[in-house]
Parts: sequence; C-alpha cells; structure tokens
Amino acid sequence: MTAYKAPINEFIFLLKHLVNYDAHAELPGYEEVGMEMVEAVLPEAAKFFENIIAPTNLEADHQGTQLNDGEVAIAPAIKGLGAQMSDAGWTGLGGSKDYDGSGFPGVVDLAVQEMLQSANMSLSLLPLLTKGVIHALSLYGTDLQKQLFLPNLTNGSWSGTMNLTEPQAGSDLSTIKCKAVPSDDHYLITGQKIYITWGEHDQTENIIHLVLARLPDAPEGTQGISMFLVPKYIVNSDGSPGERNDVKVAGLEKKLGIHGSPTCTMIYGDNGGATGYLVGPENKGLMCMFSMMNNARLSVGHQGVAVGERAYQQAVSFAEQRLQGQSAHAEGRSPIIHHPDVKRMLLTMRALTEGGRAISFFTIAAEDRSKHQPLGQEDCFDSQIVEVMTPLVKGWCTEASMEIASLGVQVHGGMGFVEETGAAQYMRDARILPIYEGTNGIQALDFVGRKSLRDGGQALSKLISEMKLDCQKCLEIDGDLGQLLELLAKTISQCQDALDHLLSNPEKASYVAFNQMMLFGNSFAYWLLTRLAFSALTEINNGSGERYLFQKISTAKFFASQILPRNASYLDGILNEIDSFDEFSVEDYAR
Repeated sequence: MTAYKAPINEFIFLLKHLVNYDAHAELPGYEEVGMEMVEAVLPEAAKFFENIIAPTNLEADHQGTQLNDGEVAIAPAIKGLGAQMSDAGWTGLGGSKDYDGSGFPGVVDLAVQEMLQSANMSLSLLPLLTKGVIHALSLYGTDLQKQLFLPNLTNGSWSGTMNLTEPQAGSDLSTIKCKAVPSDDHYLITGQKIYITWGEHDQTENIIHLVLARLPDAPEGTQGISMFLVPKYIVNSDGSPGERNDVKVAGLEKKLGIHGSPTCTMIYGDNGGATGYLVGPENKGLMCMFSMMNNARLSVGHQGVAVGERAYQQAVSFAEQRLQGQSAHAEGRSPIIHHPDVKRMLLTMRALTEGGRAISFFTIAAEDRSKHQPLGQEDCFDSQIVEVMTPLVKGWCTEASMEIASLGVQVHGGMGFVEETGAAQYMRDARILPIYEGTNGIQALDFVGRKSLRDGGQALSKLISEMKLDCQKCLEIDGDLGQLLELLAKTISQCQDALDHLLSNPEKASYVAFNQMMLFGNSFAYWLLTRLAFSALTEINNGSGERYLFQKISTAKFFASQILPRNASYLDGILNEIDSFDEFSVEDYAR
C-alpha cells in the first residue's frame, strides 16, 4: 500500500482563496487562530496522520473487530490510537474553548478530519459520531448536561453514538418501538437499536449514546419520538463515570467494508431499563436528532473526498511504477501513467476529488460564518448555503467517491482486484458512504423538496446569482481562460433551466431528484474549481511559478472538458417525460 501524503498545499490554497481565511479569522471567537497559526498546525497534523494512523489502514481492515463474551475486541492495529489523537489535541481542535476544545474554525478542523479519514476511515468514524453528539447537546442539552458531558466528549476522553435504526425502522423512523418510561429524575429506556457505529468498545472511558424512543403517552408516528442521552457508565455528580448502565452489545455486523469499525446491535434495558435523560423537548426528538444527522451528513460527504484522495494517491503511485506497453513519452516499456486512458482515469479521480473538496470547504466556511457573525450582523444567506449544500456535499461527494475508488481499482488492473495492493479496500469502504446517514435517494429528495420547492427556489437562485457574479469578476483577470467562463455561463443556464422546470412541474420532483442533485453538485463543483483556477492565474500573473498553480488550472480545464458534459445528460433526464417510470406494475419487475 502506498504511503499517504496529506495535501497540505491544497488545504492552504482553499483556505486562502476560497474561504478568504484572513477575513474568516476576524470573526468573533477566531481572532487568535489566524493564518500563520493554521500554517503551523496543519503540517504537524499531517505528520501525525501520515506516520501514525495511515500505516494501520490495511492491517486494521484485515484484522477487523470481534465480539467475545459481550465485549468488543478492536483491531489491534488501531487499539489506543483514539487516546493518542485525544492527547495530541486533534480530537478537540474545532471544539469550543468553553468545553476543553481548541476553538479553531470548523473549516480548519475539516482539513484535519480529512487527514484522519484518508489515513483510516474506520477509525475516523469514532470522532465523527462524537462530533455529532456534541453538536446536538450544544443546541438542545441543559446547562447541567453540557457541563457534565461536553468537556470529555470534546477532548476525546469519551465518545458518542447516534441510535435511530431498529430492525423494523430503517429510513422510516415513524415505526420506532424503543420505549422510555419516567422514573424519578430520569427515564428507563428499553428496546433494540441496530447499525450503531462504534456502539461498544473500550477505546474511551465512556460512551454517550443519543437514543430515539417513545414516551408512554406519545402520539403515533414521527411526532411521538423523543431523544434521550444514555451513557454506558452513569455519570456521577462530579463528572466521573460511575456504575455500568443497563445497555449492552448483542452482535456485530459482518460488512463489505469499514472492517475496523464495530457496527453494533445494541440492547437497552435487559435488566429493568437503561438510565437515560431527556434531551430537548418531549416528542421533538427527531428535530433534535436531525441536528446531529445533518452534522454527520457533512462529515460523511467529506469522507468521500478523503477516500477519493487516498485512492487517487495509490493509483498514481502504481501507474508511475507499472510498466506496460510503449508510449511516445518514454523509451522501452512505458509506465502506464503515460497512456492516454490511464491519464483519463487519474485526472477524473483528481478532478472529482478536488471538486468535492471545494464544495465541502465552501459549505463548512459558510457554517462557521453563520455561527460567528458579530451581533447584529447575522447573515441568513450563510445558513441558507449550509441548508442547500448539505444534501449536495453528502450526495454528490459520495457518488463521486464511488467512481473514484472504482477507477482506482481499474488503474491497477488485475492487481486492483486482489486485496494486497489495498485498492479494493477503498472501493469497499467507499460503498457505505452513499448509504448511511440517509441514503443518497433521501438526499436527492431533500434537495428538491425542502431545499428547492419549499422556498420557491429562493436560496438556489441566490447561489446561481453568486455564480453569475463570479463569472463577471473573473472576466477582469488577464489570462487565456475564457473558455472556462464560457462553460460556466452555460452551466449557470443549465442550473436555471433545471430549477425553473422543477418549480413549474413539482409533481416530477421525486422522479428527477437524483438528476437534479447530480446536476447541481457537478455545477457547483465546477463553479468553485473555476474560481480557484482564476485565483491560481492571479498568483501566476503576480510572478509565482509554483507548479501547484498550473496544476490547479489544468484540473479545472479537465473537469470542464470531460466531466462537465455530463450536465447535458442530467438536464435531459430532468426535462424528459417520466411516464416510463410507472409503466411497470410491481409484477413486471420480476423476470
């Protein structure tokens, strides 16, 4: 397996030219973490994840996890690494200083989390879900709950999970049966939850489960669900872990990928009921949990970017070394990296990865701004950006990750289909990304429904206007990149046509949702890559000869010529009739 190298130059370039980090660091709460500090911190993070975490990836995949007498045995390769991350300060980098965090912006933490996700995706799920618990408690927890739980969750001493799914309740949470009965100052939780990532382990001192359950008098359906905090060890008044709670693991899933991450079936209340505490209002648990889920969806989307980056680096390394055939660019037997079709695959992997990273950084930067604007200067547009972009980051980036990982296997040829190179692991790991935290079909429905139709397309129209504005700004920059702007203008027109058609034909929404999501994801990725290409051109015009700047421009050109044409197909799928969807009866699907 090829050694992982964190793309520090890419992170720094995005922070400077996409995020405008100098202005970002002037937001309230970020004044002490300016660009100079970021440029010092990211290389140190890279050393940690490159040298300590990344070498464990393939070994942990082979070792997997085991359930022995009710205890989860973690892959030996990653045992203790969670504590090392915590001790090094990487777990709490983006956490609030009020609760033992370092107070860096989310967009800086995003770069560090990408390093972890590229280094070992299975391990990255441990802090990923914990961050979601922190987010939910920050919004809906009581002052006492925040005091008792947030510091240890933030610094990584404790971990967290999200418990929604039950055997009969997958994406449809209206059929949840888990119960919560009032008992003194707490509740007794009984029921079963499945697919709980890192639901049981011994890598942190405590595990804090957020569990959806029904109160005795709760109404039916999604309106009768409440959210409860259920710790593995009941927390004493001084904040220390106390006696073991009535919660246990009943089984581990055998999965296609992410073998180093235990996916658990959890049993609550075998001995009378697990002690739990209400978080947020009664019967509003789904609203509370969705704050955590949306946080996780953004993280999962960036997992797609991270896996794509690792698969790309592996494929490039193999292509540089593998001799096959002849090329005009090399004497004798040629490394396959010289062959045009291999170039096509590698550049597609790179362009999709960088496009996904751009829309993810763009979204998290907007989330930072929405939370840290000066009093009286709150800008709801930043919140709208986060709302609109969340299903695109989750949906488009993870669809792209599957394509990238598959191309990585193809670059390796036969060696990609065997496990020893590690290329197959990226494809297996990436396959979960379009599924968990809401399948991509659900993301697409969210995008066309709540994020397009509900507000009459106002938020999307604002983003389309931002694209037009950038197009005008880039016209003022000297350089031979006019074709990028011509294609951006065409892309803007395609987005407007798709939105107008949806608004005029809302009955088609669920049929065209996936194409709509992919069209806008593709378009926004290209928009931001074009912005970055012109930023690179500006630096070149100012005298910089850094090779990375030319690479940035070339990547945008490749996206424009080879990936952007997919928009025409997406748009056709949106505009075409949908009668054929319903011509089959249920019986017609069977052969």
